Amino acid sequence: MFALMQSSRLESLHLSVDPITGLKAVIAIHCSRPGPALGGCRYLAYPDDESAVADAVRLAQGMSYKAALAGLPVGGGVAVIMRPAHVESRAALFEAFGRCIEQLDGRYITAIDSGTSVADMDCIAQQTRHVTSTTASGDPAPHAAMGVFAGIRATAMARLGSDNLESLRVAIQGLGNVGYALAEQLHAAGAELLVSDIDPGKVQLAMEQLGAHPIANDALLSTPCDILAPCGLGGVLNSHSVAQLRCSAVAGSAHNQLSNLQVADQLERRGILYAPDYVINSGGLIYVALKHRGEELPTITAHLSKIGARLTEVFAHAQAEKRSPARVADELAERLLYR
Repeated sequence: MFALMQSSRLESLHLSVDPITGLKAVIAIHCSRPGPALGGCRYLAYPDDESAVADAVRLAQGMSYKAALAGLPVGGGVAVIMRPAHVESRAALFEAFGRCIEQLDGRYITAIDSGTSVADMDCIAQQTRHVTSTTASGDPAPHAAMGVFAGIRATAMARLGSDNLESLRVAIQGLGNVGYALAEQLHAAGAELLVSDIDPGKVQLAMEQLGAHPIANDALLSTPCDILAPCGLGGVLNSHSVAQLRCSAVAGSAHNQLSNLQVADQLERRGILYAPDYVINSGGLIYVALKHRGEELPTITAHLSKIGARLTEVFAHAQAEKRSPARVADELAERLLYR
């Protein structure tokens, strides 16, 4: 565990249990030099404790990089709650987690993430003020989608020579809160949508409301398109899946899309432009960080508009250095964090 922490430069790792509610939680704080660590709370089933810890550590590092490149006065952290097979009271479980956060005395601020909801954040808020994405502060998903949309336009400009998305074929993997909001914005811009999701109801809704074309989950990655937008869980890009891709670029909202950095090099060799996930999907973090500081919506929207410019900067460095944008983004983030 210490080797994992050292390799990712993690500051601290906090493990909490509550036998009454069944809570088993991991809080990973990667870097608090710029300010308190801020990041989502995941509520997912994991095969074992080690997988939960590894997920938290990797996500926390990504949150630090995301905050640094977004120019936010916060560090990176993540919480992972291992979802038990049976829960007596979900509200009580999240209140217990709120007490765990309160014990950290402001070093970590939590937010909505995969498997959690605004209602869960409201329960946490009963025990600590170090939480955002509550009913009062609002759902960050539409703002995350807004940032990804701006990033897709920047990616299209860099790879295809135009940021006009009309008739562009965009394949969206995952129609959750961010994925569906992104699909709506792409549809309004005239893009042709190819969609997949494990929930057939969401696919049907996208067909009816957005004129999307349904694609089987196991066929989406190999379907010809201009831009692939992974918007589900991470790890979708590995050596096997990248070999199947038939797209010009990858630009989506999912966290930890790359199974490892070598996959980024494989994308580069194939001529597929990769928009680093923690750069393009930083809209949600920008919203919750600035909202938690009391900023008004115009200020937040202005900050969101910078995502495209940051991606363009990363792409320019990558092209000049003939390297993957993922490696360039990592180096830029580390310079900002440890200068």
